[in-house]
Amino acid sequence: MVYNKFMSPFLPTTSEELRGLQPDFILVSADAYVDHPSFGHAIISRLIESEGYLVAVLPQPISDAEYRSLGTPKYGFFVSGGVVDSMVSNYSVAKIKREEDAYSEGGKSGRNPDRAVAFHTGNLKRLFPGKPVIIGGTEASLRRFAHYDYWKDDVLPSLLVDCGADLLIYGMGENPIWDILSELKKGVPLERIRNVRGTAYLADSLDEQIKKLIESGDALFLPSYEEVRGNKKSYVKAFNLQYNHSEYFNGRTLLQKHGERVLIVNPPQKPLTTQQLDFIYELPYMREYHPRYEGGIPALEEVKFSLVSHRGCFGACAFCSIAMHQGRLITRRSKESLIREARILINLPDFKGYINDVGGPSANIRISSCKKQEKAGSCVGKSCLGFSHCPNLEVDHSEYMEILRALRALPGVKKVFIRSGIRYDYLMLDKNYKKILKELVEHHISGQLKVAPEHCSDSVLRRMGKPSFSLYKKFREDYRQVNAELGYKQYLVPYLISSHPGCTIKDAIELAVYLKSVRYLPLQVQDFYPTPSTKATTMYYTGIDPDTMKPVYVPRDPVEKRMQRALMQYGFPQNYHIVRAALEQENMTRYIGSGPDCLIRNEPPSGFRKNPADKKKAVKPLAKKGTAPSPSQKKR
Repeated sequence: MVYNKFMSPFLPTTSEELRGLQPDFILVSADAYVDHPSFGHAIISRLIESEGYLVAVLPQPISDAEYRSLGTPKYGFFVSGGVVDSMVSNYSVAKIKREEDAYSEGGKSGRNPDRAVAFHTGNLKRLFPGKPVIIGGTEASLRRFAHYDYWKDDVLPSLLVDCGADLLIYGMGENPIWDILSELKKGVPLERIRNVRGTAYLADSLDEQIKKLIESGDALFLPSYEEVRGNKKSYVKAFNLQYNHSEYFNGRTLLQKHGERVLIVNPPQKPLTTQQLDFIYELPYMREYHPRYEGGIPALEEVKFSLVSHRGCFGACAFCSIAMHQGRLITRRSKESLIREARILINLPDFKGYINDVGGPSANIRISSCKKQEKAGSCVGKSCLGFSHCPNLEVDHSEYMEILRALRALPGVKKVFIRSGIRYDYLMLDKNYKKILKELVEHHISGQLKVAPEHCSDSVLRRMGKPSFSLYKKFREDYRQVNAELGYKQYLVPYLISSHPGCTIKDAIELAVYLKSVRYLPLQVQDFYPTPSTKATTMYYTGIDPDTMKPVYVPRDPVEKRMQRALMQYGFPQNYHIVRAALEQENMTRYIGSGPDCLIRNEPPSGFRKNPADKKKAVKPLAKKGTAPSPSQKKR
């Protein structure tokens, strides 16, 4: 069935909207309620509704009165931790409190508490004793095991220990929800549902079924919470076991002791089929924020007229959490479903003719890496696409390009953009690379194409799991030539990361010199942000590369981190003194002066303070001629 926004109202959020009915479930959301398929709470609540249950949504409660406002649900609560981990949402990488929150009304912070999942679950358990609580979303998924927490600079136990939830859903939640509801319909009480793939729970003891799995080798013990907290090699061992058992085809039950209790993480769920994914994205979403928000929800603006074409990514960048959340297996929607959704967008009253994006984690990685991955999962200990690609990697953009052509041919569509980013190394492996690049440049770029080389030093790129920089330089030149042939003036916007594990000051200087050589001065850069359960965070905490078990250099000193960031923005007047200090420290003063390779001159910019402690307002930097302003980078 094809739905549109006029077929179903918003789900109830107040007792008045419930009209005296008792909800079967209440979904507590850490984000404001936006009924759009780019928001996890909308997908899960609509999915539960499609199974015949009455679902109420309680967005961003803080006071006891707000938690009690919808009454007591018949079965229990779901807690959605939001699109972004609450600590990433609330704090910059410098651990400074953010003043804005794109997922709250009017973009104002204050409605999303720190460690939101534990906050909401604790309050629900206190106010509704005996009612089961199931948690999910990014925050819960990536904190299911004992994990390093950047904000406390310590290893924390599984989130289940801190929050007391009955069950944790990890990864994408649709299949676990279907299985849980299936058990519920059989008469199994919600609080007793345990044997569901893609879920985790705490147990006081091991039952007979788990003991049998241990005996058969289908359940493995990770190093305990106490071990990983006290021994960094044990932490790395635990991470590698988690990573290697994170897929349906090769995942086993994983156990981790936390004191006298045991964390039991059931094997991963099977991938969604194309038909299931089509169904999920064609549920009757209103595609709007709830009318209760007079100030609007900024996060909706970027995605309202975007299409999610697939999930998953086998790129496996070290700093990215997708491998441990969405997974490396690709699940894709059908062309027909995407066209149906596009027609819904066209009929929305505020549609201006522009589809802002058609993509996923990487817009152009839409098929499985090879036939083996489809049948047996990803190879353990190997990467499909990284610093070098697997020789068995299959590359085919034909279906994706067909979808783009069909979408831009729809009446009412003026332009179809790609804003979720192109994986250029994958694109360049296609036998029709130049032809595809020309079509993308001609029809699907809005003046800027976002790509993610992340750095220029190959030693750093190896740690990141990114391709050699020579490939980016080749793509940059190809992109320039295609634009010249078409008579376009469009820019390439590279994402760059400073202070990633493995990156030294010398590497940062090398990047700065490259940026100077191509006359590019990024207005925004991203400091490496250690978030739970990524390979790079494991390196950051332990100083060990999980792939080699060898030591890796980690820039942790705040002064050095500031130097690395400043070097990427070498032309900003306020960065003069710290760039100079970095060059002098590394005996690379040849980059100080008036030569073409010099990053800074012998003297500070005229009119700029010489004393960095001076509190006067710095001169506002200007982008160099021929450079394009970089848009705000999405949270990684």
